[in-house]
Amino acid sequence: METPLTRLTGVRHPIVQTGMGWVAGPRLVTATARAGALGILASATMTPGRLRDAVREVRSRTDAPFGVNLRADAADARERVRIIVEEGVRVASFALAPSRELIAELRDAGVVVIPSVGARRHAEKVVAWGADAVIVQGGEGGGHTGEVATSVLLPQVVDAVPVPVVAAGGFHDGRGLVAALAYGAAGVAMGTRFLLTSDSPVPDAVKAAYLAATVRDVTVTRAVDGLPHRMLRTDLVAALESSGRARAFVRAVRHAAAFRRLSGLSWRAMARDGLALRRGGGHGLSWSQMLLAANTPMLLRAAMVEGRTDLGVMASGQVAGVIDDLPGCAELVARIMSEADRVLAVLPDGSG
Repeated sequence: METPLTRLTGVRHPIVQTGMGWVAGPRLVTATARAGALGILASATMTPGRLRDAVREVRSRTDAPFGVNLRADAADARERVRIIVEEGVRVASFALAPSRELIAELRDAGVVVIPSVGARRHAEKVVAWGADAVIVQGGEGGGHTGEVATSVLLPQVVDAVPVPVVAAGGFHDGRGLVAALAYGAAGVAMGTRFLLTSDSPVPDAVKAAYLAATVRDVTVTRAVDGLPHRMLRTDLVAALESSGRARAFVRAVRHAAAFRRLSGLSWRAMARDGLALRRGGGHGLSWSQMLLAANTPMLLRAAMVEGRTDLGVMASGQVAGVIDDLPGCAELVARIMSEADRVLAVLPDGSG
């Protein structure tokens, strides 16, 4: 199935596997790329050295196109851009709007730039700065999310920008792909669906928790880092929501120190990242909430790496409530495309 997304990125199928921290490493990205979709490495939880190694690992396993996801507000964003350029990565995606300068640097090197956005005005801004496409995530999506449903947000963005738009938030099958195409999208991006595959490195106990969840078990909370964050509702989430400010601050300091050791960032660099968050999507957050932002990578790591569903949080799209299996990436992509073909075959052709 050829769309503006497949032509832009060189993949066979208009499907994107999003860059999920601690999840979207070389194993998952390689499997996605081999399946003909666009796999995205999550670099925010990697040191620059580890990012370079991960890119080379994927490259050694497949010659299919893949991408790297960056935090545009990170203190070392420019260093990571340099790695992407030097290693010949096809696509750079961003969780927050990149600067005009970062977009220009990437595009001048022939890298396709695809920021993720959650509002029409954000899409208009990054496209005006030179973005090649945008991923638009509706409120159903996992992780940090907004309030507008994909079915409302997607057509707004499609109508507002002249570049390919990739739909995210609530997609897991061929019917969803056809629906997104009908709205004018060039493809779909999926996180939770790729997390729940046999190629995902997430521990079995964590996958079991996702599979057991119903749609009502996926909630949005501000208790982790002060921003709306969609995840599975667990006893830990309930405890975070009920804990007092003093306990939250102590926990934030502890997690900030742990993340500093893992990421290789200095306290000064983490402070700069906190200031960037405050200037960006985190308007109105207190300094204790800036530290609470360190809860996100550490609490995600506890679940996604260590398998501690009791000590970690599990970012999740609402779609987790309708997923009940763990196919490999190749099987998943083939199934989505086959179902999309069947759905398209039975739709009226408009000829009367």
